Amino acid sequence: MMEVARTLRIDLLVKLLLAVLLGGIIGFEREIAGKPAGLRTNILICVGAALLMDLSMQIGIVDGKRIGDPARIAAQIVSGVGFLGAGTIMQAQGMVTGLTSAATIWVVAAIGMTVGAGFYVEGVGAGLLVTFVLGGLGGLEHWVRRARRIASATVRARVATEFNDVATALHTHGIKVDSHRIFDHPEDRTFELKVSGPSRQFDIAMAALLAQDYVYGVHVD
Repeated sequence: MMEVARTLRIDLLVKLLLAVLLGGIIGFEREIAGKPAGLRTNILICVGAALLMDLSMQIGIVDGKRIGDPARIAAQIVSGVGFLGAGTIMQAQGMVTGLTSAATIWVVAAIGMTVGAGFYVEGVGAGLLVTFVLGGLGGLEHWVRRARRIASATVRARVATEFNDVATALHTHGIKVDSHRIFDHPEDRTFELKVSGPSRQFDIAMAALLAQDYVYGVHVD
């Protein structure tokens, strides 16, 4: 019986099934949240990392003796998953998105490696902890974002309007301009701004800016 289990690698099957379970739990939460790295992506990453970690540990054993470094393939998983995570990070209008998805991919690979190395308790514990962080702390993160908001704003103003006039009008109501670009057109001057400040002040500040006689329109993303 032991020989059959050794031949069929029942231990590896257990590792892969556990990787499917843990990767699926995290991936399910990401799927509900509508993130690019969802259920299947996280399952495949976790299973792949577990399989490669097991291979890394087994490939260096000859006649029951280890002759190689079990970290040689594992080290490549860490760097390889980094490139995969980078693909989920996008930049648009000066704002970076996808960092949480990239971090999730990285930690799911780490969980897969942990399971592949045979540390089941540690792998399960990490999987549950990551699920709590992603799902359970979402409300807290939303509250923090509401307390302080970062947004992109487009302001159409009279030709030759000074940037300091726009920045001062916003700053008066607690909104700070972090970066800006100016585009001149025959009929107006357009300001593309990245602004931050208390969320409750945004509507007040934008309304006050729109009330200025040199401002034609304000749009906030």
